[in-house]
Amino acid sequence: MSQPPGVSPPAVPVSENQRRSHQLFRLGLGAALATAAYYVIKNDIADPLHLYLGLVIVGLAFLPALRWAREGNFQFPVFEVFMLTMVTTYALPLLNGHSQLSLYDSGTISTAGLLVIVHQIAALVTYYSTPARPGRGGFWTEELISTHSLRFLRGGVVLCTVYTYVSQFTGLIPNDLAGVLRAVLFGVGIVSSFVLARMWGQGILARGDKVMLAVLMFAQIYMSLSSLVMISGMSTLLLAVLGYISGGRKVPLLLLVPALLLFAVLHNGKSAMRLRYWSEDKGGQEQVTFTDLPAFYSEWVSAGLAGGGEQTTTTSKIIDRASLFHIVCLVVSRTPDPLDYLYGQTYTYIPGQFVPRFFWPDKPVGHIATNVIGMHYGMIDQESTLKTTIAIGLLAEAYANFGLLGGIFIGAFMGFFLRKTTGLAANSPMLSPGGLLLVVLMAWSFQTEFTLSIWLSSLFQALVAVVVLPLALRRLLGG
Repeated sequence: MSQPPGVSPPAVPVSENQRRSHQLFRLGLGAALATAAYYVIKNDIADPLHLYLGLVIVGLAFLPALRWAREGNFQFPVFEVFMLTMVTTYALPLLNGHSQLSLYDSGTISTAGLLVIVHQIAALVTYYSTPARPGRGGFWTEELISTHSLRFLRGGVVLCTVYTYVSQFTGLIPNDLAGVLRAVLFGVGIVSSFVLARMWGQGILARGDKVMLAVLMFAQIYMSLSSLVMISGMSTLLLAVLGYISGGRKVPLLLLVPALLLFAVLHNGKSAMRLRYWSEDKGGQEQVTFTDLPAFYSEWVSAGLAGGGEQTTTTSKIIDRASLFHIVCLVVSRTPDPLDYLYGQTYTYIPGQFVPRFFWPDKPVGHIATNVIGMHYGMIDQESTLKTTIAIGLLAEAYANFGLLGGIFIGAFMGFFLRKTTGLAANSPMLSPGGLLLVVLMAWSFQTEFTLSIWLSSLFQALVAVVVLPLALRRLLGG
């Protein structure tokens, strides 16, 4: 039961693997059909074309995941998850009638829907037509940690949990070290929790390790949500669930359904809690103490339940929050008239983001591309960029720079990049540099709100902490 994680699934009979694959495929197909049926029967869309566009986006988003489930392989579904995010970011806001779509005419919404579909097709065609071979060098085939791997993984989850407490409820971490420690410890936590959850799904994790993982993951989410920024806690849960599904081809519905319901209630009460606890002077929350958390969450749940009777339902609020479709509509409606294209301006910031600030003290902030787009379209002013950021997304950024060609390019780029990377690491042991790269890439596959510069640079920072530093230490020590 203490077997270190490798590339291959446990010795499960072929018939059992097929049964799980068919079951997962049927579950995914049922979810796609149920989503389509719901919006065909119940929708408030005035233009029937918008309904058809939304349904096509749903179908194209589900297609790679359904193929992955049906084929029964145990490779990481990185591209599949990337495509699935388009259901919540583009399809459901269109089908559900996002509150801000009323600001745009029918033609703009149709153009935005067609842009999403062209973007999806470009990603799909590129991904499935790009040849990829497994890597053969030591980077792809040799484990960084070949012994005591479970001890390392347990320690990684513990360290991440301790860091969450220290960073959230104490002032022990100097500001100069906060960014570095966060990159290293959360990187280690991402790898550890994902691999352990994958082992759980494969059926090779001991009972004690299951209890430890469940308790520590709950603790991390419990503490991180107290900031009233929910994306971190939701990402922690989602990554563990993806690890479990990729390992065992089973969906943990007994965990997932109650967790989603609880997140829905908390999301419904988040605005009310921010009004009570956030300070504009401090640009964020007045942090509650650890001992006050039970009362804090009781108040939060009460606020969430009290908001359930409002005209806008909890589900609609969550869909509105996840939406990037209204940003695409904004960009489409104002480009190239009255605002000209940016002609690649936001992409010119990408190289500089890879230079450590130690060597370039005046380096532009990480979200410089987001700020440029936000100010260009009047969503934010210069002063506000110091306190907040706006979710833009890869597609809206691409259209703002190059129009329809930009949407095609960024879809093709992501399809090519994810195909080549996952192909090279297809046979990599889990704890090899190539395997760890895939784990981190899995976590970044659902970071939908980023522009390309912050997506690539933050991915690079995580890989330095999780892959480059351990590899350098191993070679330095002659391991």
